[in-house]
Amino acid sequence: MGPSRSVAECAPSYYLIEVLPVQLSSFFRKFLYTMNAGRVIWTRFLGQIEGALPRKLVPFWKAPAGPQTIFFWAPAFKWGLVFAGIADLARPADKLSPSQSTALAATGLIWARYSLVIIPKNWLLFSVNIGLGLTGINQLCRIAYYRYSQAQLEEEKN
Repeated sequence: MGPSRSVAECAPSYYLIEVLPVQLSSFFRKFLYTMNAGRVIWTRFLGQIEGALPRKLVPFWKAPAGPQTIFFWAPAFKWGLVFAGIADLARPADKLSPSQSTALAATGLIWARYSLVIIPKNWLLFSVNIGLGLTGINQLCRIAYYRYSQAQLEEEKN
């Protein structure tokens, strides 16, 4: 039979105070070591890319909102929403969603303002959000015109 434990050792507070920190520190030590190794590999990879770049592109590469940051890649992928909105121009207006178009227009215009307030100013984010806002407004105008013309047709029939 194993060693007997006191009542204090079996209490939940003992586990929280004595056992859990040791287990967590071991986990975090391994986690931080793995993250540090990944960071070293990533930094070396970025250094190799920088070494292969022409001199004219190095300032863009090192910019606060350049390709090494999320400030570049998030707007780059957000262009997919703008292209989807442009592709919706081929859809009939009765198949468009007013709530979706309103959401796209509102978020585009709100975030366009935000992108000029943050530091660093993110012109790529600004441009994609202006595109998103204009696409949403265009779709809303198409929906409104369709509904207006349908109402006119109904009046002419009666």
